[in-house]
Amino acid sequence: MHDVRLVRERLGELRDAMRRREALDALGPQLDRCEGLERERRLLIQAVEERKAARNASSQEVARRKRAGEPADDLIAQGRALGEEIGRLERELGDAEGQLEAILLEVPNVTASDVPAGDESQNVVVRSWGEPRSSDGVRPHWEIAAEHGLFDLERAAKISGSGFAVFRGTGARLVRSLLSYFLDVHTREHDYEEVWPPVLVNRASMTGTGQLPKFEDDAYKVAGDDLFLIPTAEVPVTNLYRDEILDSADLPKGFCAYTPCFRREAGSAGKDTRGVLRMHQFDKVELVRYCAPEHSDTELATLLGHAESMLQRLGIPYRVKLLAAGDTGFASAKTYDLEAWAPGVGAWLEVSSCSTFTDFQARRANIRYRPAKGEKPRFVHTLNGSGLAFPRTIACILEHYQQSDGTVTVPDVLRPYVGADRIG
Repeated sequence: MHDVRLVRERLGELRDAMRRREALDALGPQLDRCEGLERERRLLIQAVEERKAARNASSQEVARRKRAGEPADDLIAQGRALGEEIGRLERELGDAEGQLEAILLEVPNVTASDVPAGDESQNVVVRSWGEPRSSDGVRPHWEIAAEHGLFDLERAAKISGSGFAVFRGTGARLVRSLLSYFLDVHTREHDYEEVWPPVLVNRASMTGTGQLPKFEDDAYKVAGDDLFLIPTAEVPVTNLYRDEILDSADLPKGFCAYTPCFRREAGSAGKDTRGVLRMHQFDKVELVRYCAPEHSDTELATLLGHAESMLQRLGIPYRVKLLAAGDTGFASAKTYDLEAWAPGVGAWLEVSSCSTFTDFQARRANIRYRPAKGEKPRFVHTLNGSGLAFPRTIACILEHYQQSDGTVTVPDVLRPYVGADRIG
């Protein structure tokens, strides 16, 4: 959420930021309304303060007259009228502030100055790692999985519907191996604190990280309880310190968490509906960091490096893509996507998005820190990234390590967890 001072003092910057996101046409009228509401809010605050001052002066005069034995009925009536007017103005003020907040909750974050303007066609590949395997003769992961009984999409559809998978046998063990390996590395080598959070969260948590109110239709909601299944562990983990003030000595803070993730929009418009590339439920290890604002860029580089190291250790070629403003997520100020090469489908698959949110989420969730004793609290900067998402990582393993006889070599780092060096 944006500081209301941005509307009052630098509305042009906010308009320009929405233009860079190619969202100004849609949001321009709301920003105009924000400007009017902020002007109305300030006038109402001034009117309330003036009338409170008048009421105080009247009360003091009433007290003086009573001490002097003078009549004060007119001033008492005047004070009562002022109180009623103050009540009316405060209700109008609350209504204006509520409308202003409701609009600002649906205005995306301002992207960083080095983020390219425009839509996804302006995304920039900043570097790559490894040698992508040729797609010649490589079968897609769903064929290999079916041959070796790694996951069962038909029975998952019978149980839950399309967009779900049942991992079985070695496939289930492969999922568990990624869970254990990723958490072990991130906690033991990258110094993250492991968290095992709830997968049902309340409305305040979803609002704090930016999923609500704008994307409520994309979320799975539990009827009657106003609880939501999480789209990512970012939601519960980021909200751990909602409405709290941290000490500067506690920063930076890093958390990692494994959770299943739930997204209603999976497989929309018929895209990537085969295999496990787009699922309504999938597993992921998420990385979340808090830091002081001046360390935000450094922390993003650190987070990105931790996610990249997982792909390097798995030996999967990948590229790092800086997203343009129009392709950057609602709450993010800057995002790098990690795209792993899947030769069986001949495509780069996003397996991680690493983002800095500046103070956008912290302002919504009221997560602050005190720079020094006696100083005024400031909002932290929050960051997160996948380290990594499982289904597409598994698809890349099955395709990149596929052998001519139909077997799949298990990456060296996963062999102790899988208990084998070959699948099939």
